[in-house]
Amino acid sequence: MKSPRTIVASLAAVATVASLAACSTGAGGESGKLELRVATFPPGADAAAYEAFEEQEKQFEKDNPDIDVVGVEYEWEGPTFAAQLAGGSLPDVFTVPFTDSKTLLENGQLTDVTAEVEELGYADKFNPVILAEVQDADGNIFGFPRQAYAMGLHYNRDLFEQAGLDPDSPPTTWDEVREAADAIAEATGKAGYAQMTSNNTGGWQLAAAAAARGGRIQEDNGDGTYTSTIANPGTVAALEFLKQLRWEDESMGSNFLLDWGTINQEFAAGNIGMYTSGSDVYTALVRDFSADPDSYGLTVLPLEGEDAGPLGGGDIAVISPSVSEEEKAAAVEWIDWYYMQKLLDEDAARRDAEALVASDQAVGTPVLPVLDEETYQQSREWIADYINVPLDQMSGFFDGVFDQLPVGEPKGSTQEIYALLDPIVQAVLTDPDADIDALLEKADADAQALLDGE
Repeated sequence: MKSPRTIVASLAAVATVASLAACSTGAGGESGKLELRVATFPPGADAAAYEAFEEQEKQFEKDNPDIDVVGVEYEWEGPTFAAQLAGGSLPDVFTVPFTDSKTLLENGQLTDVTAEVEELGYADKFNPVILAEVQDADGNIFGFPRQAYAMGLHYNRDLFEQAGLDPDSPPTTWDEVREAADAIAEATGKAGYAQMTSNNTGGWQLAAAAAARGGRIQEDNGDGTYTSTIANPGTVAALEFLKQLRWEDESMGSNFLLDWGTINQEFAAGNIGMYTSGSDVYTALVRDFSADPDSYGLTVLPLEGEDAGPLGGGDIAVISPSVSEEEKAAAVEWIDWYYMQKLLDEDAARRDAEALVASDQAVGTPVLPVLDEETYQQSREWIADYINVPLDQMSGFFDGVFDQLPVGEPKGSTQEIYALLDPIVQAVLTDPDADIDALLEKADADAQALLDGE
């Protein structure tokens, strides 16, 4: 077995891991075993993450001695994913967000795993709303929903204290978020509040901000068609909020080209007081960006207006359509073992938690269950002794999230429309005279053209 740990150790001096694919011995795998290339972590993950993965890899290969698992660095990014998929550079097993799954399966770019999921016996345990994200019109299944999240407000407890704010009483309204951001910027010189704006994340977070104010950027007509509704009062209010923080309060710092990776990096470095992202980002913050757990806080997203809710999402584990039948069978074995059994089986849950804890990785990060609530609560009980995330510092989220009804992401041309919205968020943050109404009106027209296939 050639593990990611070997690669990390050999490249420690330059603190980077270019690719873990080199750990294989060839297309036939090690000693004639079937080689299975699987997605691991984004570039920059620390050695401890790979140590945990190596331990899990050993466990899997002990149970499946004919399979040689090869870890490959992987991070989904909207602008580059399509090219990676078309070019065949993705691993055999990788993950994609819910927003891409429908388009990919409709284009024949995902492997049908209906028979395999049914044979595994837990198809009926999935949250049906989440399972629908990977089903076609006939109910066929094209992936394994592995994790889900609701949007939350992440905040730096140290910066709160430096600004004279109580980190145990985080903001509950957008007005309070604004006040806290202003206080942090004034007291520390850091960005009190930051916003993702690039690589489709600006559109993603604008959709989330609109939903939190009762707005939806798209209407599902129920017949396979969609109507763009970007220019709604919720979206306008979200952009006006950013405009106030940026130009009136000057509380957003100076970097307005942040995406998921860079905003996490800046937050982990203590340069951002608050930002919004999925509730599950704590794992990446600690594992990939070396955030200090003691400085981390999480609470629910403030909601305002009728029909407001936190945008929900997640990702699915999928199999490349180019694999052979033998590789497909191995891929299903890996996905079931690595992603699913820790949610379904006590021994697997404890084994996974033990491996993570042994390598100082997060156990117990807040998520939305992809399986039914009973199964989820049972899995939490199994790993209760191993949970090492600062639950007290996340109490605002745990106490409130089940009272908030998640809002699904828009389904039609999702990533393309998110990309359309990136420049709007950037414009509001870089041009004090940006005309929000005009920008949204044009975005609606452009989005509808995408939805109509023009």
